[in-house]
Amino acid sequence: MNEEPKTKWSWPLLRWGVISLAVLLTLAAATVTEENWRGKRAWENYQRLAEARGERLDWLSRATNQVPDDQNFTKAPVFSGIYSRVWDEKDQSWKSVNTNAEDRLDISIYFPDGSDPDDHADWTQARLTHIEGWQKYYRNPKPQFAGVFPLAPQPQSPAADVLLALSKYDSTVEELRTASHRPFSQFGITNVSDSKGFSLMLEYLASFKRCTQLLRLRAAAELADHQSAKALDDVQLLLRLDDELRQEPLLISQLVSVAINALTFQPIYEGLAQHRWNDAQLAELETSLAKKDFLADFQMAMRGERTFAVETLENQRITRQYQIAEDGGSGKTKIVTVNLRWTPSAFFYQNELSHARLTEQYCLPLVDLDKRIASPAALRRAVTAVQRTVVQSGLKHFSPYKITAFVNFPAISRSVEKFAQAQSHTDLALVACALERCRLANGGYPETLDALAPQYIKKLPHDIINGQPLHYRRTDDGLFVLYSVGWNEADDGGQIILNKNGVVDQKQGDWVWRYPANEK
Repeated sequence: MNEEPKTKWSWPLLRWGVISLAVLLTLAAATVTEENWRGKRAWENYQRLAEARGERLDWLSRATNQVPDDQNFTKAPVFSGIYSRVWDEKDQSWKSVNTNAEDRLDISIYFPDGSDPDDHADWTQARLTHIEGWQKYYRNPKPQFAGVFPLAPQPQSPAADVLLALSKYDSTVEELRTASHRPFSQFGITNVSDSKGFSLMLEYLASFKRCTQLLRLRAAAELADHQSAKALDDVQLLLRLDDELRQEPLLISQLVSVAINALTFQPIYEGLAQHRWNDAQLAELETSLAKKDFLADFQMAMRGERTFAVETLENQRITRQYQIAEDGGSGKTKIVTVNLRWTPSAFFYQNELSHARLTEQYCLPLVDLDKRIASPAALRRAVTAVQRTVVQSGLKHFSPYKITAFVNFPAISRSVEKFAQAQSHTDLALVACALERCRLANGGYPETLDALAPQYIKKLPHDIINGQPLHYRRTDDGLFVLYSVGWNEADDGGQIILNKNGVVDQKQGDWVWRYPANEK
């Protein structure tokens, strides 16, 4: 009996499966290609419009304009220890090429074990530097640290002992002083979007912070030793170090500048509280303080951070790699590289666009340079608007094209508070100098701030939080209270609020300048 052959479906099914897969892959490739083209075109259109407004979005044109080395502060010989370093892949760290070379900026006012003296200097709480605590600290080292700091055979005055201990860095300070007269400051790392380059930038910034700690203590000891001229020289060097950093457009550099500025106020404050500055010195301090503009610095930092984000994304698009600095154990940093080979170019272009738009729409307007106001209310509105956008994107159509901008926005935008505080403290110090000049001339502080201008100060600054006059009143002990309403926008009568760690809570209470009650 003859049987009909069975129909074989396997080959037709396989053939149609292959064809379907090819069609799907072709459609996917076409979609990705179109998305890449759309993303590139959108980003290039934005760049053209931005440049027409005078904005530059490329990192090299903004951050690494070349200046002659002999005019560049960061190319002075005192920085040679940083520039001579190379990246050690094994240890994941920067190391000096010449192991015998001395790093002139490897300085510390503390013993190697990290111990602290009995000192809680904080002008925001009206606390002066405890020079006696520093003297005890330096005169009683642990046996293994004997000789770390110079020590007189017999105790001298507290200030003299502290200055002797710090004298080991005198030559470094003078090198910095000489270098600080150079007109430009540009670190010149063209690959800061790379984790290695960024880590070198952090070492550079750390050296600035250590120098600031040294100069702050030196100036306080010099004031205690009635050497106000030397103290003023060190304070002016502190102010110039801050000015050097203020030329760097990265947000991290600007935040270190803000930190240096805060430390600089300690010796200025102590000289005022103890009446150690004369009229000429106070006028010189006023001139230097009046040049500070942390509100303009905030906008420069926002533009710099935008440029940094764009350059980072461009670097990732070109290399198809994302580098992450992780803790590799034993205090070592490990650079981990993530492969982005299959990530569409549209992702990078569109995230660049999102960063730029977020900066333009929400970050830059946080400071009104014309009215000289940094408004907490403006920050709240910006945060609310961005959060609403995030929620809507998540509920309706999640977009990976905005993810990096949304992740970075909270930290970047909230930095406006630090810049506002730095400018407010600068304005308070400026007015305090004018008040001291008035006291020197008239034997007491004036009834109102209006008595200061234009004789003792060219123009009175207003409260940058609300544009209203700063608050001022004389106290029964012959001193005064000067303050801004602070970030909570409320007049708390010149009161500060401490957090659980005993540190001034800058988000609550007022931003206050007042002297210890026992200082007359």
